[in-house]
Amino acid sequence: MMTKIPLAWLQLKREKTRLAVALAGIAFADILMFMQLGFRDSLYFSNVRFHTSLQADIVLINNQSNALLSMKTFSQRRLYKALDLQAVQSVHPIYLDYTAWKNPFTGRSRNLLVIGVNPAVNVLDLPGVNENLDKLKLPDVVLYDRSSRQEYGPIASEFDQGKTVAAEVNNRRMKVGGLFTLGASFGADGNLITSDLNFLRMFPLHKQGLIDIGLIRLKPGADATTVTQNLKNYLPRDIKVLTKQEFINYERYYWESSTAIGFIFTLGTIMGFIVGTVIVYQILYTEVADHLAEYATLKAIGYTQNYLLIVILQEALILAILGYIPGFAITMFLYDRARDATLLPVLMSVGRAIMVLILTFIMCFISGTIAMRKLRSADPADIF
Repeated sequence: MMTKIPLAWLQLKREKTRLAVALAGIAFADILMFMQLGFRDSLYFSNVRFHTSLQADIVLINNQSNALLSMKTFSQRRLYKALDLQAVQSVHPIYLDYTAWKNPFTGRSRNLLVIGVNPAVNVLDLPGVNENLDKLKLPDVVLYDRSSRQEYGPIASEFDQGKTVAAEVNNRRMKVGGLFTLGASFGADGNLITSDLNFLRMFPLHKQGLIDIGLIRLKPGADATTVTQNLKNYLPRDIKVLTKQEFINYERYYWESSTAIGFIFTLGTIMGFIVGTVIVYQILYTEVADHLAEYATLKAIGYTQNYLLIVILQEALILAILGYIPGFAITMFLYDRARDATLLPVLMSVGRAIMVLILTFIMCFISGTIAMRKLRSADPADIF
């Protein structure tokens, strides 16, 4: 017994060129949505990797700080005052600043983020940090982020070959004592970690006793939310007290709502959806218009209007599935190229793949619904 081929598929494959154009249009719309969502999510993820790596339960920042790239300092006495609470186990200050790194091979300068920490305690859960903390106790030694952009020079490869690597950082010669992995972000193309003492030597204008981030570790069993609220009531109002997750969300919200970047990527996704809808509508409308006499004949021999409407929706469903497959495949290739070019975490996720698939279905369904209006003009009387 032969399998019946749906009328919708027979209609679509009859004009192979038109079908190819439709699939190319849907694939293009999917690629556009995938790329915009991919860059948007990589923006959010890359800018909170530092926050995620913090080994702390509660974070203190200046109340006027908006994001990592514009942190305001505050007195470390505020941080140590948190030790008055019994639930607090330890506190750890972090210094942050952006400065120029002079490429030791080309002499060109480029800004990067410098992170100053106390080398006695590891507060950053990043590959390469813990095993190199002792090296930071030496004067003028830094750890270099091996995921920094190549414009800073082949620092990681030179160091891996056992060569001595040094460079000017804020007009001070610093030696690379080890490598770690954090990754570039939209706020910083490269990163350094050094000790708090080396940081103050590197930034002589940075007043001692003023810190950028305060980390608080709680005793086992202490509830971070409760202690956070207690600290808000205890510390002066010039300090913002956040749980670690709130600190991550705080940074993400800044990039999502306070900058144009998040809006642009979202707008690009919407534009891709609109473009795909228009393309599919044009294809389905032309398909119905070219076969209007055939549809009228089907009505004349007893097929209902609803049956013909279902055929159009089936065509839209087939186009959505067949157009999504090449769009997904090409996107994976483009993600790989974009990741190599930008060093940003442009990765495919299951959630995004499902989201774009659903958007593709909706896009084609809307187009099919609009194209149905032409089908209503298929009058059996017109063929006699």
